[in-house]
Amino acid sequence: MKPSPSSRRRFLKVGAMLSAAPLILPSRVWSATTSPNDRITMGFIGMGKQNQYLLNHFMNLDGTQVVAVCDVDTTRRKDAQARVRKFYSDRDASGKNRDCAEYNDYRDLLAREDIDAVCIATPDHWHAIMATEAAEAGKDIYCEKPLCQSIHEARRMVEAVRNNRRIFQTGSMQRSSEEFRIACELVRNGIIGPVRKVEVSVGGPARPCDLPEEPMEPGLDWDRWLGPAPMRPYNSALSPRGVHNHYPAWRNYREYGGGGVTDWGAHHFDIAQWGLGMDNEGPYRVHPSEDPASGQGVRLVYRNGVEMIHGGGNGVVFYGTDGRVQVNRGQFQFWLGDRQIADNRNQCRQVERDFLDNAKVRLYRSSDHKKDFLDCMRSRTRPVADVEIGARTVTVCHLVNLAYYHNQPMHWNAFSEQFTDGTGDPSWLDVPYREPYTL
Repeated sequence: MKPSPSSRRRFLKVGAMLSAAPLILPSRVWSATTSPNDRITMGFIGMGKQNQYLLNHFMNLDGTQVVAVCDVDTTRRKDAQARVRKFYSDRDASGKNRDCAEYNDYRDLLAREDIDAVCIATPDHWHAIMATEAAEAGKDIYCEKPLCQSIHEARRMVEAVRNNRRIFQTGSMQRSSEEFRIACELVRNGIIGPVRKVEVSVGGPARPCDLPEEPMEPGLDWDRWLGPAPMRPYNSALSPRGVHNHYPAWRNYREYGGGGVTDWGAHHFDIAQWGLGMDNEGPYRVHPSEDPASGQGVRLVYRNGVEMIHGGGNGVVFYGTDGRVQVNRGQFQFWLGDRQIADNRNQCRQVERDFLDNAKVRLYRSSDHKKDFLDCMRSRTRPVADVEIGARTVTVCHLVNLAYYHNQPMHWNAFSEQFTDGTGDPSWLDVPYREPYTL
């Protein structure tokens, strides 16, 4: 897909109009009681496994209407359209509320004035372009994690969202899970004493794509799938054939993702930042691994002296002078000294009552990441995983990957988002785009 100058001008014009206007939504979004004709309308871009899940979840939330789906694979696109139509047909035998359009080109979806929000779950190399154009088109945005492919892309996305007064939820949904919030509140309130070290266990970095050519999948627009990424032959590991129920391997390759570091890292580094109170900052020193081939061992140092270590496995552990907290999905463990206070997630609420009843620091409480996004669309307040949070988290992930890719120490200014003291290379902050794509 090659972006046309006319479509780009249209988006810029819409963005300029919106940035000059008050932050308001159509009247249907503001209504306190949602009627069948008074809903948030949504479009979905990228209909693989993750958006299959998100589509189903959003359709089942009160006050939403899915009106469009988009995918470069005809089979996935048609399947998603059929599922939406069946969902609404089952609810309304008259069929008047079941229409759902399907698009191959996401720009056609964004051009629709009747769509309030988009849900983007494409491969990561497309996130920045789609999200910035969605913001400029006046859409609120739910975008899957990791936010994007580079540090400069992340900042551009924040600027587009802020300039166009959009609501943006990053899909780092662990912030809407009780065990992670309580773990971070224990840390933020000093229950385990000053934190000295955090271990973040996720997979390793990505590698250059070396997949062999396979026969093309019928009905797939391969050039559009690649978009700003380098041209290469088709391989089904990148875009699986037809409707599939697994997460594709494009995450393993640098041209399209950042490996486990940005995949699970967008969850667990996010929790580490939340627990440290670093949502608006980041590390200032990055030390490469002593064994970079192992895919673990990069160390990040924060201005307060806290060291964050990237390890293998899965989960987050906060080490304080008086105890530690270990958390993962469905797992929660808490020690004071050598005494274990909790050893499973079911004890979270008891720990909250016993240790956080009079806590001075209370973190954003969300129990449903998708509903939180819709609620914030109505209130025009920032959600639990706002775009700035997503940008800061993915920046940490990219710094970790850069340490593996280049095996050099880096000094980092988290406020200017630049390397300092003669370390690093400014070109590392970007990823190359295939012509004629630009951001």
